[in-house]
Amino acid sequence: MRIECVVNHRELLGECPLWDERAQRLWWVDILAPALKQLDPASGAVKQNPLPEAMGSFAFREGGGLLAAMKSGIYLMDSSYSLVEPLAAPEPHLPGNRFNDGRCDRDGRFWSGTMMEAMREPVGSLYRIGTDRACVRQRTGITVPNSLAWSPDGRTMYFADSPRRIIWAFDYDRASGEPSNERVFVTTQAGFPDGSCVDADGCLWNAEYGGARVVRYTPAGKADRVIELAVKNPTCCAFGGRKLDVLYITTAAQRLNEAQLKEQPLAGSLLAIRPGPTGLAESRYTG
Repeated sequence: MRIECVVNHRELLGECPLWDERAQRLWWVDILAPALKQLDPASGAVKQNPLPEAMGSFAFREGGGLLAAMKSGIYLMDSSYSLVEPLAAPEPHLPGNRFNDGRCDRDGRFWSGTMMEAMREPVGSLYRIGTDRACVRQRTGITVPNSLAWSPDGRTMYFADSPRRIIWAFDYDRASGEPSNERVFVTTQAGFPDGSCVDADGCLWNAEYGGARVVRYTPAGKADRVIELAVKNPTCCAFGGRKLDVLYITTAAQRLNEAQLKEQPLAGSLLAIRPGPTGLAESRYTG
């Protein structure tokens, strides 16, 4: 498979690629810039929106605009990308924390976890923001929350705490939004489990930070596809394109020294491949 560089840029921490099937655009963030970006694949044009603080993840809203998981909390964001309404600031006692990975379940709830930016200590939590806009803490003792994703039928939830190298799977009650029956789905080998997405076949694609690869796992947790990359730190992946047949991969250039950057000229760039399987339309927040 041919790996294409679609946006050649030294992003410190590109993350959270999401395909907007309505506008036919790819959105993603550079958490540390901080900036929210959009790519028009037809023209190659990139639009960059500076942000007032770090955004770890976001979701499209069913009625328009975004739900944004920022450093200081969860906000609604209008079409001008202004933070127009705060929904939750659950950790004012932890000013060193910020929100990281996040994604909507199949029923329009948004999940996101927090982490300490400066030091990797297990002081983060995982939250569910319901369609009633209530923010409920679901898990504590997290260091770097990642890999939130749901199976096509919405009945299996995935989540990882990256330094532990484990992606867990849970049974997921779609009516209540409650996970149960925690189990180890996979233990990553080459790198740390970062962001994930699920394809139409129900397989999980995971970017292995530090492992220079993206791995596809079957619903049984078996690795059946490995895509080796020329960058050490892929961060997340998402399907896009008109047929949802393009896998976009964000990457990071943070913490690489001059020699490493020279060896990895595409570090921090947005990559794309056509792997064969297709993806699913991104779930939207309905609150």
